[in-house]
This record gives sequence, C-alpha cells and structure tokens, in this order.
Amino acid sequence: MSDEVARVLEAAARGEFPAPDGSTVIVPQPSRRDAGVLAFTAHSVVFLDEDPEWVRAELAAAGSDPLAASMNPLFLASLMRRTGRSMDTVDLLTVAPALPGGPPVPLREIEDPEHPRVVRARKYRDDVRVWRADGGVVVLGRAVAGRWEAAIELDEEARGRGLGVRLALAARHLVPGGHVWAQQPPGNARSVRTFQAAGYRPVCAEALLTAS
Repeated sequence: MSDEVARVLEAAARGEFPAPDGSTVIVPQPSRRDAGVLAFTAHSVVFLDEDPEWVRAELAAAGSDPLAASMNPLFLASLMRRTGRSMDTVDLLTVAPALPGGPPVPLREIEDPEHPRVVRARKYRDDVRVWRADGGVVVLGRAVAGRWEAAIELDEEARGRGLGVRLALAARHLVPGGHVWAQQPPGNARSVRTFQAAGYRPVCAEALLTAS
C-alpha cells in the first residue's frame, strides 16, 4: 500500500492518528472501485477523483459545523449525485493486530466462487476467502487501499453463544500478518460489541461510495 489513504490507515493501525486540527484533506482514490470519506477526531480525509475546489465548496455548504461536515448527509448526498455512486451507511471502522497460531474455532474453507457470500464480498474486496464454521462464516479480503478486512455472518440459531466473538477473533489468526480491519454500522450495537470483545479498537467513521 503506497498511496495517501494507505499511509493514513497504516499510521492509524499503529495508534498514530491525524492531528485534530479541524482540517479536511482531499486525495485521489486509491483505486477505481474505492471512493469515500474517513472521519477521524477533528480531521477528515476525502478520497475521491473530483475537483478539490468543488469538494470544499460542498463541505462549506453542508452545515455550520466544519468538524461534522464530512459526514453530513447533505455533503454525502452531493458526492453521490456528482459521481453517480451510492452508499449503504456510515460505518465505524475498527482494527486489530494479527495473531499467531490457528483460529479458536474449527473452520473449513468455501472454494465455490458462486457461493452467495463469496459473490457479495467480491463487490467490495479483492483476494476474497471465506471459511465456514458450525453456525457462521468469516470472510477475509483486501478492501480500501489494500487493507485486509474481515466480516462475519452468523446463522440465526447460532446467535447468543459467543460464536461471533470467536469468528471475529479467528480473522486475526487468518490474516497473513500486520493488521485486520472490520466495519460495523454504529446502529448494530451487537456487532460493535462483538468486534470490540475480539480486540478490535475504533479508528474512525467511514462512508464508502460504491459504483453502480
């Protein structure tokens, strides 16, 4: 990872955050697929291949609080109209260091490229791999700026037994070194608690704009 977004994420994974100076920086997209906004404490990064002056004008028009402007719905709606992209939600972006040894739950890899979970994951990630446990799945792939990113999904009947935490922890054993990232919608408090119980710490808010 060598671009500006990767540099910021790598530093944040080490606990080195941008200065809370109220600024917003606008940088190129790390890939054609990935565009969006990262909002740290009093510092934002807009990664979008658009005119920076237009972006700053839209930020100024979004609201009276410059510290919140980059996640203001008016600003995000302007980005979507301008680019023709869409977004699902604003996520909490979390990170955890890789762990040695095998995962704490038996897993078997799904190698079917047509599996629904594999197909969905490839819309957002490269080098996707999916493992099945008894009661859920864990997904690993390269997402924004090449970061390793994990997602989990539980069968309804498997909830409430601690499997989610074990699967989130398993991703830390499966990732090939460095750090693993995960997104959780803040409204999904159960997911937030699950990943934090597995050692993932909050880094920033992220709004991803996906091509139609």
